[in-house]
Amino acid sequence: MLKIENLHVRIGEREVLRGIDLEIAEGETFILFGPNGSGKTTLLMTLMGFGNYTITEGRILFKDVDITHAPIHERARLGIGMSFQRPPTIHGLKTRHLVQMCAAHGNNKNGVDVEAMAGRVNFDTFLDRDINAGFSGGEIKRSELLQLMAQAPDLVLFDEPESGVDLENMKLIGTTARRLLDGFIEPTPGVSMKEQKSRRRTAGLIITHTGYILEYVNADRGQVMYNGHLCCEARPRDILDHVGRYGYQECVRCLSQPGSIQESLGGAQ
Repeated sequence: MLKIENLHVRIGEREVLRGIDLEIAEGETFILFGPNGSGKTTLLMTLMGFGNYTITEGRILFKDVDITHAPIHERARLGIGMSFQRPPTIHGLKTRHLVQMCAAHGNNKNGVDVEAMAGRVNFDTFLDRDINAGFSGGEIKRSELLQLMAQAPDLVLFDEPESGVDLENMKLIGTTARRLLDGFIEPTPGVSMKEQKSRRRTAGLIITHTGYILEYVNADRGQVMYNGHLCCEARPRDILDHVGRYGYQECVRCLSQPGSIQESLGGAQ
């Protein structure tokens, strides 16, 4: 689904990503950990195609298409969707209209019932408000999920879905994210939920600090990003436990002595 080869990215004069190699298969959910300033959001913004992120080396393949220098709208129409940590407020554009546009250019071939879809994330009363205008953190996340549900992308990028979310909203956001990744937000006529879930194709790349999202999504693999490098591939929960005990400073030792932390994580690659 996604293949990143030797990716180097600069913001202004500063190199942020330094040789990223990563593959995510169809139907796989990958969790990315790391301290603030390590380059995690830069990776997601680069994958989405934002212009302030300059690729100086390497390439990005999505469904065997080279999208290294493709514009944002082409990546979205190919099937990449993103939930931002801090999306902008857009005055003059109603949430309803944005959701309808996401659906029109997404993978929901049978169309969508915007009202019903919004009801699933308790967002039906917000549809006629300007995008993110006066929204709380939880309301912003629900708006982002609604847009993704309408788009039904093949690859979903989540930038800290727990950020700014209280515990009451976390369960709704977590379960909706899982359903989105499992690919059965919209039931397919004549196909059971169990069978539809078994056909899981949607891939996910999730940034998390707290790890709360792991209580809800079916995470397959994880890695730590530190100072623009990827290290310490292991089961996501093992990484979270290890970082909780020792902190991210252990990643410095992992980078300087490959295999040292992987051994302590118990069978990590």
